[in-house]
Amino acid sequence: MKKIGVIGLLWGFCVISSWAQNLVYPTLKDLLAQKGDTVEKLRIEKRSRNQIVLSGGADYRVTVGDNDAMCRVLKKRCFAVSNEKGDLFINCRKLRYRKMRFGNWYAPAVVVGKSVFFSAVPLGSVVGGKFIGDDDVKLGGKVGDALATSSLVSKRVCYELNGETGKIEFVDRNRMLQLLEPHPEWKESYLKEGGQEARHTFKYLLKLSRYK
Repeated sequence: MKKIGVIGLLWGFCVISSWAQNLVYPTLKDLLAQKGDTVEKLRIEKRSRNQIVLSGGADYRVTVGDNDAMCRVLKKRCFAVSNEKGDLFINCRKLRYRKMRFGNWYAPAVVVGKSVFFSAVPLGSVVGGKFIGDDDVKLGGKVGDALATSSLVSKRVCYELNGETGKIEFVDRNRMLQLLEPHPEWKESYLKEGGQEARHTFKYLLKLSRYK
């Protein structure tokens, strides 16, 4: 019933045309099936470092102009959106990594097979310990408070949301090598870079998402 309500609201703002490319996906199932609702206007804004420090959350704010009703739907009930360029953004509001929240708003994402990969702040000691020094605070609990005193506010890693189980895992070096195994040249290039931060991994995930 919830999905019906969301779709009903979305259709109220839909513009069905051959050229419109802004898409809204109510659920993970819709995204994986590539069944999005077309909207006329979609504003995707990069949030500032200060905004993330003050309130936590992901990197992008998604709105539809001055339409408050649709903005609320996008913020609280939609799973993902894509813009006219085909860039995908996933809503982090309800996502959890080992019971820890990513916070509100949207993160850049790609679909590879039956998984959704996205870039977000490192969470918890298992992930955080790989990227921060002894003087930094590892995230956990109240993300916003931790971010205010942590250099992690400017760091990103990649996560994998399994489309079949709904489970989220950190994309480490071993997982990347597994994904790149069918592409020796990409794998060799990744090994030369060697990093596990999103600036090293996300571009290869993007290549995988576009490979046919």
